[in-house]
Amino acid sequence: MSDLFVGLKDKVKSDSKRIVFPEGLDERILTAASQLGAEGILKPVLIGNEEKVVQKAQELQVDVSGSEIIDPQSYAAFDEMVASFVERRKGKNTEEQAREMLLDENYFGTMLVYMGKADGLVSGAAHSTADTVRPALQIIKTKPGIKKTSGVFIMVKEEEKYIFADCAINIAPDSQDLAEIAAASADTAELFDIDPRVAMLSFSTKGSAKSEETEKVAEAVKIAKEQNPNLPLDGEFQFDAAFVPAVAEKKAPDSVLNGDANVFIFPGLEAGNIGYKIAQRLGNYDAVGPILQGLNQPVNDLSRGCVADDVYKLAIITAAQSL
Repeated sequence: MSDLFVGLKDKVKSDSKRIVFPEGLDERILTAASQLGAEGILKPVLIGNEEKVVQKAQELQVDVSGSEIIDPQSYAAFDEMVASFVERRKGKNTEEQAREMLLDENYFGTMLVYMGKADGLVSGAAHSTADTVRPALQIIKTKPGIKKTSGVFIMVKEEEKYIFADCAINIAPDSQDLAEIAAASADTAELFDIDPRVAMLSFSTKGSAKSEETEKVAEAVKIAKEQNPNLPLDGEFQFDAAFVPAVAEKKAPDSVLNGDANVFIFPGLEAGNIGYKIAQRLGNYDAVGPILQGLNQPVNDLSRGCVADDVYKLAIITAAQSL
């Protein structure tokens, strides 16, 4: 395991965090929960029928005795949860609707986090991103001043660590969105002991090409600098001008980054998603995430192609976000 997770484990272990896993019958979730519980890193909270969850764990020969299992159908505080949900939705859902919605494991799990009965949630092994994110946006909502949540990947290879955003949520962010994503990504970088140096990416470097797309990024840079005057941030950059000092010296000699960026903000989801997967597959970087940022409490989304180790790592990150 990389130093990234060794350090996070030490931070999390001392704080006894509770992380909800709505997909309590999934093999990968149970395997990761068993390891997390056995190591005492955090308290997994598995959602599902207790008898079925225990039976599934026995079939897999994993020990979930270190986990708590909660069944929405028999949850003692369900009425309290319903009332809290109706209040939070401010008239958008009736009590009858709430009772039905909260039997959905993602809504139920998200409410556990909202009500302070858990510290974060990890889902998506068997659900779509929308199934995971929608309850979070409706219940937990974004932090004050943040319009949209965004998804980042931590790209790790040996001692190298980089942040790529947004690679998961916003298809066509505008300039204000990009500025928000840049600031949130810098905060996420600090969580992983990365001193953020933020590059706003494009197919142009400092006006070398002019188009609506490049102007959008240039405006985002202006907004981000005004809102975060002490953050080393610049753009618009082609990737090599942000990452290679010799190229930066030629293309952007006056930039504060000097080709030494470690947080990369992509101009749209298409570029971000392609970019992280190229780094993962051709560059052999470990892509950890997507990590959702901008929410009041941490909720994170797994890929449906994930393995148990992905669940294990994202749970640790989720717990760290709640510190």
